[in-house]
Amino acid sequence: MSRYRPADEKQLIEIVAAAAAGEEALEIVAGGSKRNLGRPPQLPHTLDVAAFAGVRQYEPEELVLTAGAATPLSEIESALAAKRQMLAFEPADWRTLLGSTAASPTLGGVVACNLSGPRRIRQGAARDHVLGVAAVSGRGEAFKAGGRVVKNVTGYDLCKLLAGSYGTLAVMTEISVKVLPAPEATRTVALAGLDDARAVAAMTHGLNSPHELSGAAHLPKADGRAQTILRVEGPVPSVEARSQALRDELKPFGAAEIVGDAESIELWAAVRDAQPLAVGERAVWRVSLAPTASPAFLGAVRAALDVEYFLDWGGGLVWLAVQGADDGGAGPIRAALGGQGHATLIRASAALRAAVPVFEPLPSALAALSARVKDGFDPKRILNRGRLYPEF
Repeated sequence: MSRYRPADEKQLIEIVAAAAAGEEALEIVAGGSKRNLGRPPQLPHTLDVAAFAGVRQYEPEELVLTAGAATPLSEIESALAAKRQMLAFEPADWRTLLGSTAASPTLGGVVACNLSGPRRIRQGAARDHVLGVAAVSGRGEAFKAGGRVVKNVTGYDLCKLLAGSYGTLAVMTEISVKVLPAPEATRTVALAGLDDARAVAAMTHGLNSPHELSGAAHLPKADGRAQTILRVEGPVPSVEARSQALRDELKPFGAAEIVGDAESIELWAAVRDAQPLAVGERAVWRVSLAPTASPAFLGAVRAALDVEYFLDWGGGLVWLAVQGADDGGAGPIRAALGGQGHATLIRASAALRAAVPVFEPLPSALAALSARVKDGFDPKRILNRGRLYPEF
């Protein structure tokens, strides 16, 4: 296996163009924290893009930051924290979950996988915060899309296309993202002892209230008893008033307590990083579906499998850890989903990730469209071949 380490865009173009000419596939690696995410590509060559790192431009007053795609998130978050700003899509750190020893996730890895935390229900996904990218396609051609301001929409949809493509369309070298002020205060309104259906009802009530929640999750086994948590963020007086009002409105669901800043931050970081299911070697799934459908889905899954789970996004995201199923639970989980959502196998052995569909199987029309998009960017299928689906 060869490991290529381009020092600049010119060298990167040469390496990708040569790989395309020889039809030799490349596994794209920066920090390496997500190498165990997706199908195991088992490719002959590694493309190490760690040189494309560093904050290039940061304008706090314009709420825009531009950095190399391989820039560690820890470096970006440190720069933002100094100006009391943040990446509002709350990128997850799955190193513990995935068994990674990488020093830090990178901006490019988070965008390539379109990873978003609990705040997604209010602020949108990672792709909604990408303003512009510079990249090299699988043809060995450099291109730019978007810009550094929201009003510059040239190529903006192309940025959204690259987000979530898992590096199968292009090698991103630079990314511009919009940032937002960090909240002055955080409070969590917590209810105890609710079953799944009542928890979803409570979260729905909170999300439909005027209190502008930035998180809603349900942890069935927190401290041995189910805990339903709703997050309120913003200026101190507003947060105090809104959290008190929300607690009063939730009285039909039981007595709620209000959790302060430090404990809230720790609690939501655990939800963001899937820490409740990070221990052990069980297959871990991430299932996206309509929030109101999650109780029935969980009922069907629990009847067929030995699982632990928790809910995020107001019930619209179900995390499952499956014990003792030969297929990691793929059959029962997708049968219970019935095509009304998406189930992604996040953690499993390489053998299992090669044997079962890691991502939701594509309908024929969508598979054909995806293949045409792939043809446009990487006709020789050299970039992260097999990471998403066997054919690309």
